[in-house]
Formats: sequence, structure tokens, C-alpha cells
Amino acid sequence: MPLLILSGLPSSGKTRRAQELKSFLESRLATQTQDDSAAKPKEYRIHILNDESLNLSKHVSYNTAADEKKARGALMSAVERFLSKDDIVIVDSLNYIKGFRYQLYCVARAIGTPHCVVFCACLPEKARGWNSTSGAYPESVFEELVVRFEEPDSRTKWDSPLFVVVPEDEKLPEDEIWDALILKKAKPPNLSTVVKVVKETNYLYEFDQTTQNVIQAILDAQKSGDPTRQIKAPLSNILLQLPPTRVVTLSELRRLRRQFTSINKMHTLLDMSRVAEGFVEYLNQNLNN
Repeated sequence: MPLLILSGLPSSGKTRRAQELKSFLESRLATQTQDDSAAKPKEYRIHILNDESLNLSKHVSYNTAADEKKARGALMSAVERFLSKDDIVIVDSLNYIKGFRYQLYCVARAIGTPHCVVFCACLPEKARGWNSTSGAYPESVFEELVVRFEEPDSRTKWDSPLFVVVPEDEKLPEDEIWDALILKKAKPPNLSTVVKVVKETNYLYEFDQTTQNVIQAILDAQKSGDPTRQIKAPLSNILLQLPPTRVVTLSELRRLRRQFTSINKMHTLLDMSRVAEGFVEYLNQNLNN
């Protein structure tokens, strides 16, 4: 059921915290009593998903952008496979790109399960020392990942609720995490995580055409050299904001369209204006990382 996302610099203690979280949740679930003030006892399976569980090598998976993309894809597929009403998934990975954390958030919202983020805040110097001792990441890869790390921000919906822990903390904020994951009701799905069962046979065709029209609007705007970098996409009242310093490629748009379609493949809004606005919202989050 709940999704717990760990985030932090390489070698910042995330795996240690993941094991602590698993032990805490197992213990708390085992001793949970049924009374007026407690949540109804429920059987949960707890999974830790990380590079090791997916047989990914840190010395290979972060060498190039292509390798990293494959690793993130494998992790996302595992989350989608394990996350359910009866499973707690702890994502023990860097999760350093805000766009990827947003995708994980969308998966949780689509299923209707709570989520939270635990940020293992650690100074680069300390993480560098630990990495030198463990040899987990090649030095050049470690330095590049540190530079590209996008720190979680509690003001964004996909990074909230956010719990920050430092290496000196002996314990996690266990009660607060329990409240966020087990006792708190999940937020209703948003525009990017559609909610209605398919009833129209032409829905998939209209969905395909609607998202394709948004992509075409982006390509046309880029060809025209629109200096505002904002686009009024067909059927959408939400403005689409293009990256200010680069051109968005067709292959990138097709990849994001496939991701958006995959997230929404089991549900539908039927209202194509909401599909268009959901796709625009998804693009705004992922094109401007």
C-alpha cells in the first residue's frame, strides 16, 4: 500500500535507513492493537527496492545517461509491479531527480495509496569519505551525481510529506512516518493520475489524438521561434512552459507521452480537456527539471 521514497547523495546512509524503516514497520505492524484510536490491523508485505535487489551495479548504472535511464526504468517497473493495497514499498535509491520523484508520486496517486519522502541529508564531504571507504561509486561518478542532485522540497506535492534525517540522528521520526503512511488517507488522484473506468470504445483513440495534438503544438511553436516559451495547447487551459535554454526533441516528447499513457492505461477521464491538461501538467513537471 504505502510508498516510501528515500532520497540523498550517493553513500549518504540511505540503505541503513531503509533497513531501519523496514524493521520499525515490521515491529509496529506486529504489535498493533485494535482499539478505538488505532488503525484496523492489516497484513502488509514490506519490500525494499534498490540497485542490489534489481541486480544493478553502481559501477555501471550511472556511467552514462543511457545506462542511468535504463536503471531508473528498471526501478520504476519494479515499483509499479510491487506497489499494491497490501504492499509497503521502500524505494532505496538516489531518487535525486525531482522529475523521477514526481513520477513515483504519480504512481502512488494512481493506485490511491499514501506516500512520503525521507531525505538523508548528509554533507558531501562526509558522503565522499564514506564512498571512498566503501568503493560503492567510482569517484568520477560520485562527483557528477553530487553536482546534479536535486534536493527534495517540502513545498512541492511530490516531496511532501518530507522527513529530513542527518547521520547523527539515532532514530528516525517513526511516529510521524507511521502517521503519514498508515494512518493518513491517500490524496485523491490529480489530473495526471486519472480515475474513471473506461466506458467508451473510442476513448483510447481520442486519448492518443489528444496527447499527439499537444506534442504537435510544441513542435509547431518551436519552429515558429516563439520567444515567450509558453504554449496554449489544444483543449488545455493550463499553459505549457517550454525549457528556456534548449529545444525539446520529438524523441523526448514521445518518451514522456509513453510514460503518461502507461500511468493512465488502466483508467480514464473521458473528458479530453482534462486529459490534455493532465498531459500538459506532466510535461511541465518533466521538461523543466
